[in-house]
Amino acid sequence: MPTVAEIMSTDVRVVEPQDSLRHAAALMSELNVGALPVCSGRALLGMVTDRDIAVRGVASGLVPDEACVSDVMSAGTLWCTEDQDTEEVQRLMGQAQVRRLPVINLDKELVGIVSLGDLALRQPGPVDRTVREISEPPGG
Repeated sequence: MPTVAEIMSTDVRVVEPQDSLRHAAALMSELNVGALPVCSGRALLGMVTDRDIAVRGVASGLVPDEACVSDVMSAGTLWCTEDQDTEEVQRLMGQAQVRRLPVINLDKELVGIVSLGDLALRQPGPVDRTVREISEPPGG
């Protein structure tokens, strides 16, 4: 099995906790992604998703130009390391029901992101079980 380092995307753009929700949403739109790592320097603090911005932010009455990413982000985000094998990461993604994981190095610095798409395209095993686990309704 390949390691995460062999299949991950390394050209990851990030937002900082003090960035506005509008900035995060605009960056997501520009990159055509639904989630961004939140970092202070290269240290991973969490993730923010388009759903976080819409549900925790806008639907709760936060003003996109005034509210910060830190107001809606998920802290304590699940992550993997660049030396983990892809089979282990697939199991982790399935159990946590997530489609992407930030990748950190031994210094706990963000070095990439691995997605379900990366796994489907760049590793030899099937990802159908992981897709089913991710898609399963909670408690189902």
